[in-house]
Amino acid sequence: MASDRRTLLADSAIDVLADEGIRGLTHRAVDRKAAMPPGTTSAYYRTRAALLTALVTRLVQLDQAELQTMPEELPPLRTVEDLVNGMALLTLQRLTGEGRRRSLARYACAVESVRDPELREILLPRENAGREAVRLFLAAHGVTDVESRTHILLTCIDGLVFARLVSGGDVPREALEGLVTAALR
Repeated sequence: MASDRRTLLADSAIDVLADEGIRGLTHRAVDRKAAMPPGTTSAYYRTRAALLTALVTRLVQLDQAELQTMPEELPPLRTVEDLVNGMALLTLQRLTGEGRRRSLARYACAVESVRDPELREILLPRENAGREAVRLFLAAHGVTDVESRTHILLTCIDGLVFARLVSGGDVPREALEGLVTAALR
């Protein structure tokens, strides 16, 4: 039960952060969002730092679960079009529905992590099936510095998602094609 309650509170904290921003993230706001009695969040996460750590840990867990299953949703990445389609799916997931809410929370936490090494460590990119699929695609296409190119490509896509969260709209397919082409050079 405690584990379920901790998860509920962390999920509610993500929602509060997505809805109200970092200033709106309080123990009381999480209590309200989780429909829990006042004081519940502070009983589980005594300090704001503990609440943020739980939120970021849960956020990474949800993102990793999504990225682990992503290759199953796509055909094997053999062509540039296959990779662009995968990137288009990822950006769509990050800009709509629950993915949008997690993206808003993730970027708010990224800014907080500038001053909090513990958060920064939790937010560092992790190995997952999606990252591995990109790495294997680039290697199969003769890219010699696969690790660096994978990191740069995924960072650029992350930047496009951020820009669209701020300004609205979708990530243009042409932008994704350009990034993949540049990664293959």
